[in-house]
Amino acid sequence: MSNTIRIATRASALALWQANHVAARLRQLPEAPSVELVEVVTSGDQNQTDALRQFGGTGVFTREVQRAVLDHRADLAVHSLKDLQTDPTAGLILAAVPERAPRFDALLLPQPDAEIARTADRASGAVRWLTDLPQGARIGTGSPRRQAQLLHQRPDLQLLEIRGNVDTRLKKLDEGQYDAIILAEAGLRRLGLQGRISFLLEPPILLPAVGQGALGLESRADDEATINLVRKLEDPQTRSEVTAERSVLHALRAGCHAPLGTMTRVDGPFLEITAVILSPDGQQRIETTVSGEVESAARLGEIAAQRLCRWGADKLL
Repeated sequence: MSNTIRIATRASALALWQANHVAARLRQLPEAPSVELVEVVTSGDQNQTDALRQFGGTGVFTREVQRAVLDHRADLAVHSLKDLQTDPTAGLILAAVPERAPRFDALLLPQPDAEIARTADRASGAVRWLTDLPQGARIGTGSPRRQAQLLHQRPDLQLLEIRGNVDTRLKKLDEGQYDAIILAEAGLRRLGLQGRISFLLEPPILLPAVGQGALGLESRADDEATINLVRKLEDPQTRSEVTAERSVLHALRAGCHAPLGTMTRVDGPFLEITAVILSPDGQQRIETTVSGEVESAARLGEIAAQRLCRWGADKLL
């Protein structure tokens, strides 16, 4: 390996923030490699109008980035781990999972309404919580997971597709195309937009996506020098959490757009994972919680998936 690490990344503002964050961490290591970014356009970036579920399969935001590493145009790929398929890609290895950012979902109101909500008391009628949204409110989210969980609690809501980068989505919100939109807390904080968060939709309201808030660093499986360097960014707790979560998804043979939510907690040597799967309309909901030793993270995820299937999850996928 030369003293230069080439990082393959999507070209969106959020993806570039994540790649630059990893680059900064690498430069802080004693080896202090120089780092270059290799920007890649994915199929999900090229088509920002169709709903993601219409693309079919997995790898909408990762396949072309992985190809850059396999073709030796880059040494390392930085992914939002929630976008990374659970089936391993031949020739690649998930070399490191750094410390996780906040994993919850956030609800955002149009700018004027958000300001009112921040200053008003609950009696004023301002939207301060999910139950305050008006009947039939138009909520922008293309995630089947978010849609199903919201409909389970508020079947009156209109769940509308929304595509585009964060700035585009905020513009659509402020123009009145939606009464509210839902975005990942981690992405908003990484972009310095946490001030736009009206309130968080924490469990049990919304269980996060598998791997939400975490980054995945992929390298070639035979590139030992890069693997050994990148592993210095590894966070063991985050690795255990996402191993359990990804194990659920893998055992269910579900894609990253499945109506599946997970919440994992590590407490010393123990890990607890809660997994929920719903019908697209939110009417059917199956949930289970499994706990055990953190070293058995993958097995705990498999047990959770087996329970969900035993109770009918396969019919909801």
